[in-house]
Amino acid sequence: MVNGLASRKKRAALITGLVMISPWLVNMLLMIVYPTLYNLGIGMTHYSGMGTPKWIGFDNYTFMFKDKLYGKSLYNTIYYTLLAVPIGVCTAMLLALAMNRKLKEIALYRAILALPSVLPLFALALVFMWVMNPRYGILNIMLGLAGIHVDWLGDPRWAKFSLVLLSQLGAGQYGLIFLAAMRGISPDLYDAASIDGANGIQKFWRITFPMMTPIILYDVIVGVGFGLQVFMQAYIMTQGGPANATMFNALYIYNNAFRYGSSIGYAAAMSNVLFFINVVVAVVIFKTSKYWVYEETNG
Repeated sequence: MVNGLASRKKRAALITGLVMISPWLVNMLLMIVYPTLYNLGIGMTHYSGMGTPKWIGFDNYTFMFKDKLYGKSLYNTIYYTLLAVPIGVCTAMLLALAMNRKLKEIALYRAILALPSVLPLFALALVFMWVMNPRYGILNIMLGLAGIHVDWLGDPRWAKFSLVLLSQLGAGQYGLIFLAAMRGISPDLYDAASIDGANGIQKFWRITFPMMTPIILYDVIVGVGFGLQVFMQAYIMTQGGPANATMFNALYIYNNAFRYGSSIGYAAAMSNVLFFINVVVAVVIFKTSKYWVYEETNG
């Protein structure tokens, strides 16, 4: 009797729990699981968006090996990610250190540093186009004082790096996260280090940085995800140019789906590969994090 009553309570609790999370379950199934499975199927077809998809098996995937522009877009994406993510982590760390200073106006400085990260990306891109204008942009005016002139968005050698610089405007958001993590480090650790004669740099590398590695891991994972899917900056500022220097993978997928004769099947196949790359990179980062992420244990 007691066992039967306990089992009924467990079933009731399970049903109640499922009802409570049902909006999330429905959203996940309709907005994530179904589109992902559908995209996998479309990637195996020739489909222009009109009529019935024609099954072609793995032809879309084999064509990727022959598509030089696809290889270029993948290279551009990896180049951007490998630059933007480490620079972004360093920038966020420097901003956090700056915002951690004990100054009367520090609240105002924090708001100013975090402001670009809450502004719409398309607005930042338009402003950045003006800043980097080769003729009247403020950046080139400042560099011109030293006799330097750079065609930031018109020169293939600088175009990708220009978008990397733009991505750093969002570092203030992660700087605030880093700041919160810094504030959570026990002052006793710094006091003990001071007694041992450690200077500021030694305190950073021996205490601050190791204690911050879990947050750095979070920043790296999120940054890699956004880096591999970079799209809007190139779409607004360069349209993939000059000479396909900023033709990122997501932009090339978009062009194939909606501009190059609506090759939706091929675009779906490329997006599946990009998803697979994203998953593999995230797994590798998580697996290797045990070698550099500090895990506090209760002794």
